[in-house]
Amino acid sequence: MTTAGNNNPTNNAPSSLTVMFATTACWMLLASPATVSAFVTTRQTASPLSSSSSQQQQQQQQQQHYRKFTSSSLRVAVDPTVVTKKEYQDICGTDFDGDSLEKRLSATKFLYPKHVEVIQDLEQAAADAAENILLETGEKAWQPQDYLPDLSKEGWEEEVKEFRAMAKEIPDDVFVVLVGDMVTEEALPTYQTLLNTFEGCDDPTGTSDSAWAKWSRGWTSEENRHGDLLNKYLYLTGRCDMRNIEVTIQHLITNGFNPGAKKDPYRGFVYTSFQERATKISHGNVGKLARTHGDANLNRICAKIAGDEGRHEVAYQSFCEEILKRDPDGLILELGDVMRGQITMPAENMNDGTPATENLYTDFSEVAQRLGVYTAIDYADILKHLVKRWDLEHLEGLSSEAEKEREYICRLPERYLKLAERSMNKKKKELAGKEPTKKQFGWIYNRYA
Repeated sequence: MTTAGNNNPTNNAPSSLTVMFATTACWMLLASPATVSAFVTTRQTASPLSSSSSQQQQQQQQQQHYRKFTSSSLRVAVDPTVVTKKEYQDICGTDFDGDSLEKRLSATKFLYPKHVEVIQDLEQAAADAAENILLETGEKAWQPQDYLPDLSKEGWEEEVKEFRAMAKEIPDDVFVVLVGDMVTEEALPTYQTLLNTFEGCDDPTGTSDSAWAKWSRGWTSEENRHGDLLNKYLYLTGRCDMRNIEVTIQHLITNGFNPGAKKDPYRGFVYTSFQERATKISHGNVGKLARTHGDANLNRICAKIAGDEGRHEVAYQSFCEEILKRDPDGLILELGDVMRGQITMPAENMNDGTPATENLYTDFSEVAQRLGVYTAIDYADILKHLVKRWDLEHLEGLSSEAEKEREYICRLPERYLKLAERSMNKKKKELAGKEPTKKQFGWIYNRYA
């Protein structure tokens, strides 16, 4: 834009020096005091503007000012007593007010605005779940150490010996399934990240006060105990290559996984409704195998974890039930689409970094199927449970498109069950009189299972 008497179209633009000053000022307000001091020192020695003694004196005063902050017990980069809200807001675009910051971080445009509207209407359901379904934290909550030998007590050596003696009777194939379940639990950072992608129920600041944010953090804190407990159990048994397992966990978290939620809270809660029940079944069945082989410790551990998963399952399924009351068409259409793509298992991208483990998840799941820990029949049974839980057989008032999806969903459990039985019967015939082909697992020092 040009002005009268000035043909230079760039004169109204801020100079590079102005831009640099504004950028540096905002950075100084946000950076740590130590970083600011280092920056001031660097500018003092490098800037051509530092030639005048008055400017040098000013820079030294600035340096002393920020050093004062560094030595302060407050340890903050900005002292609100010397910077007004308006000054801070003018420079950095926000202020000291936590509510204002959360408002800025909260999304204002959504891919699924109608779904978000429904989710926001479910705040009370989320609050009730956090209050009534999640257990208390602190001393009243169970912790992994409650189920493990206490190494701080006198005679702990004997307690560990007894612990390991029980675990010695567990077969390698049961250990493989247990490790796979533990690795899945240890990828918890991925799952909390996933929850925070669901539109309308995220935690924009990490300490948001919304019911959905509280539910997400509470759920995560409970789930965190599962991987911790199983990890310590496996370590104490001495039966597994813990480093190989740790590498597998790191790879799984790095690889991530995509359950096809697409940021949609409807799809997300459909997935968690299914997955929590699947995890409950798997842990419960490993516990039963442990009891069969005489390991009462592992039986108790798996039963406790399965109990948590059962409570979480109830919560997520109740969220979907509430959505059905408000937007039946919306949930049914998403449910049908999710089921067509099938449920992606969270550990599908596991490997230990070696070429031999490209099919690690497939090998692990085949062992789980062979032992009856989690099978295709379980998958069909979960679908059947969800259809019954949400009373989809009697759901009325749907659009013609949603009604077709409802009919499709209600037929799925029986169809999956037939396919599962046919597949399992075929495998039985193929293995008649033969030993199943076993695979090598680095988790158990390359033994076969």
